[in-house]
Amino acid sequence: MADQLGLLLRRLRNQAGLTQEQVAERSGVSVRTIRRLESARNIDHRLGTLNLLADALELGSEDRELLATMLARTSTPPTFAVHAASTETRPTASASGPPRAPSRQTSVLVPARAVLDAAETLAREAKRRWQREEEQRQVHDPFPLPLCWQPAPAQLVDYAANVQRLPPGATPQLDLSGDMGSIAEVYRRIRSGRLVILGRAGSGKSIMLIRLVLDSLAAFTLPERVPMIFNLGSWDATAITLRDWLIGQLLRDHPHLARRAPGGPTLAAALVDADLILPILDGFDEIADGLRREALEAFNATSLPLVLTSRRDEYAEAVRGAGAPLNWAAGIELVDLTLDDLAAYLPRTARQAGRDDTVAVWDPVLKLLQATTCPASVNLTRVLSTPLMVVLARTMYSETPERDPAELLDITRFPSAKSVEEHLLAGFVPTVYRPSVPDREAGGFRQRTWNPHHAERWLGYLAHQLVRHGQDRRDLAWWQIGDSLRRSTRIGTATLVSALCTAVSAWMTGLVAGQVDPEQILVEGAMMGLSAGLAFGAVYAAITAFGGTFQPTHVRLRLRRRHSVVARPPIQTFTVRFAVVLLGGFVMGVGSACATALVRARYWETPLASLEVIRATLINMLVFGLIFGLAAGLVFGLLAALEVPVDVSFVATPVSLLSANRATVSQQILFLAPVLALTIAVGGRLVVDLLEGGVLGELRWAWPDAFLIGAAGGLGGALSYMFCFTAWGQWVILTRVWLPLTGRLPWNTMAFLEGAYRRGVLRQTGAVYQFRHVRLQQHLSHSYCERRRRSRRTPVHSEG
Repeated sequence: MADQLGLLLRRLRNQAGLTQEQVAERSGVSVRTIRRLESARNIDHRLGTLNLLADALELGSEDRELLATMLARTSTPPTFAVHAASTETRPTASASGPPRAPSRQTSVLVPARAVLDAAETLAREAKRRWQREEEQRQVHDPFPLPLCWQPAPAQLVDYAANVQRLPPGATPQLDLSGDMGSIAEVYRRIRSGRLVILGRAGSGKSIMLIRLVLDSLAAFTLPERVPMIFNLGSWDATAITLRDWLIGQLLRDHPHLARRAPGGPTLAAALVDADLILPILDGFDEIADGLRREALEAFNATSLPLVLTSRRDEYAEAVRGAGAPLNWAAGIELVDLTLDDLAAYLPRTARQAGRDDTVAVWDPVLKLLQATTCPASVNLTRVLSTPLMVVLARTMYSETPERDPAELLDITRFPSAKSVEEHLLAGFVPTVYRPSVPDREAGGFRQRTWNPHHAERWLGYLAHQLVRHGQDRRDLAWWQIGDSLRRSTRIGTATLVSALCTAVSAWMTGLVAGQVDPEQILVEGAMMGLSAGLAFGAVYAAITAFGGTFQPTHVRLRLRRRHSVVARPPIQTFTVRFAVVLLGGFVMGVGSACATALVRARYWETPLASLEVIRATLINMLVFGLIFGLAAGLVFGLLAALEVPVDVSFVATPVSLLSANRATVSQQILFLAPVLALTIAVGGRLVVDLLEGGVLGELRWAWPDAFLIGAAGGLGGALSYMFCFTAWGQWVILTRVWLPLTGRLPWNTMAFLEGAYRRGVLRQTGAVYQFRHVRLQQHLSHSYCERRRRSRRTPVHSEG
């Protein structure tokens, strides 16, 4: 059917009297893609691409239905459902006004019901999440700060005719005037759907995006795009495409999107491919310096509608490097707050009991700022021109009765605007952690209190880890905190923990089995633990050497698998896991053979150097290696094949994702321990029966010993896997034990992170935390390094 679809597209283009180049110019689809579609060389017919072509050709309802029917026949199984196209024609320029924003109702097709349901659920989740974030940031208390803008410089935006996607000769009319309350309306005026929001650090770009999302979702109807905020700081355009990165971010923050959509891909991939996601990309300036040009070029290689925020200088540098601004993009630049804005806002934030309403704490300061132009007034006026500094000043002075903002006008203490900013940044954390009656949570329990000095040190450590090794990350993920330790420390910890888990398991099984010699039980358990530690440590080292990380799993065990619930077929999943684990199990078997030889030399007085012992040890290496390798490969492969995504109702926050992973790991242990034990025991019998005789001679695998080894290996292997190869296990041994032992984090780290979020130091972005602002993160990191340099007398590596 692909060739018939190509012929239909060519016929429709010829009827419109357009060349492939003209269609490409109108639609934003490359000439190469159009050529491949018409020649039936592209069998991946994506909904978004065909919608753009249909709009560019100005197809009527009959042609759209014909194209829809033909496309539905090419999709097997059908990812999309046929949709009766609207008779609404493509907007054109006229003297009466600008073209209307494009409607999703003119699509050739709409996605299948499952994909639309996922989009609707995602919209509800996004609305709930960002409403909570606005409340957490006190955006509406007492009222939103007035954020206004001006048009971005002409050299940083595209031509208005291109922004409105007008044909040659049409007169563009693009009105970008408005304020934060009308940002969604302003965006809807932009036909291309591309907007760049510029502003200096702390100017309110992120708050503007949240308002854009909430106002857009207030009038959301399917099949409109769901606006989703993504932080660009983690994207490397040279390593991963924008599409794949967006899908990965959706899967991280919305685990239920890992379910399979009709047609094969995950729901996350189907949403992106169906053009149901509007990327709201925050922090273009946070991309690494050498990667911004590549990122801009990647944006220009697509016609995907998007909103992009950046500081002006970094964006201008990328534009110069790429030789062009963001294609089809309009642009606005946020302007500074005025003294009138401050006079209306700050006095209403000071509500301490016992203060005289006629003399508000900010009134003397604001009157002085308006009346004089002395250096102190100029400095403070400049500092308070951004919402970030206004919020910090509010926290320190409006919400703290013993502080007087008049001290900010002390030119001796604060000779420059930068010194005032540093003072506000330095005082924010101690202020929000000051001793006071703790707030009550929703359940009525009091939040924990933390020493301000300790809290600042812990936050400084976390901030510092985000910028180590030349990186400049924003996402503070609980499963990555342990990665701040040196790799050698993590490998040593994994080796030690797995050795202890296996040794304790061997000691327990030995005691239960009734072995009467305690010394032999201890020695055999220690030797088995040592071999297991070396095996698991080797596998851990190999994984981390190739950049492997332990991500939180978004799946749970289920014996009965519903149709089309996972993106990867079970057989493929089983094969990948089996191959990875087989090697580690074989190393465990080799170590067990060596341990057996040493135990026999200790208690049976067999000489290690004799040829018979060497031959027996080599045979045991092969036999034990196959037993443990095959057993581990089969069981862990089966574990992977039985995994399914979490329920659709699950929405990832840091706390909920941690709890879900703890529950998932518990399920895995309850499955792994008995199944692995039985597989070692019974599988060992089968391996011995197959290998016995011939060169290997007589082999022994008595059932009592088999079940004893199986029990120790099953329990020890399951516990070692839990602590060393799951995100939750790494969180426990590194973040909950090692880092608190060394004083770098508190013992209850998650409670501390949640407390920092409630106090406004951190913010939640899906399943991860971020510092409230990059300026605060940089200040805490710098302060931490300064304190560390002052306190240490000898060069000691602090990362582990």
